[in-house]
Amino acid sequence: MPVDRILRGLSRFQRDVYPKQRELFERLALGQRPDALFITCADSRIDPCLLTQTKPGELFICRVIGNVVPPYPDAIGGVSATIEYAVGVLGVPDVIVCGHTDCGVMKAAVNPEAVAALPSVSAWLQYAQPARTAAGTDDILTITEHNVIQQLENLRTHPSVIQRLADGDLELHGWVYHIGVGEVHAWDADAERFVPTPAPAAGR
Repeated sequence: MPVDRILRGLSRFQRDVYPKQRELFERLALGQRPDALFITCADSRIDPCLLTQTKPGELFICRVIGNVVPPYPDAIGGVSATIEYAVGVLGVPDVIVCGHTDCGVMKAAVNPEAVAALPSVSAWLQYAQPARTAAGTDDILTITEHNVIQQLENLRTHPSVIQRLADGDLELHGWVYHIGVGEVHAWDADAERFVPTPAPAAGR
C-alpha cells in the first residue's frame, strides 16, 4: 500500500535525517522566523523546499489548488488567515505566488464542464476565470501567467499586505514553475512579462 512506503520514509527520517540535524530541529521547536510566504498549488509535482533548496523553518507555505488568493474580504478562510499570520505576525519580508505548467485548475477554467460534478472545485474556479478573460486565449501557459498576476493583485486587497506595502518593508513576487525543464520564470512588472530567473552571483 502507498502508505507503507510513506511510513518507511518516516522511519528513514527518524533514523538517518533527524540525528544529523538535531540542533536545527531543537531550535525550530522554540519558534519560527521564515524568510518568505510561499503560496503555491497543491499539485503533487511541486515541492517548494526542493525547488528553492530551503531548509525547514525558511518558508511559510500556503498550498491551495490553482495557487489562488481570494480577494479580501471574499472567501475569508484558510488562505486569508495564512496571509494575515505570515505578513502581520511573522513579518515575512517577501511573498511569492508560484504557479506552474500543466495546472489542472487552469485547464478547468477553459473546460469547466470537466469538473461540473465537483461543486467545491467548480466554485473555486471563479477565482481563475479573470485570468482566462485577461489572457484572451485558451493557451494554458498564458492563462497560468495571467493567473499569477491576478493573485498578486488579490494579495494587495488584504489589510495586512496593504499596511506592509505602505510601510515599504514587503515585496511581492510572481513565479511560474516550468516542471519539465526545471525553470522558474518571474513576473517583471517593468517589462510586463515573465522572464527566466537570473543565475545567482558567483559564490552564492
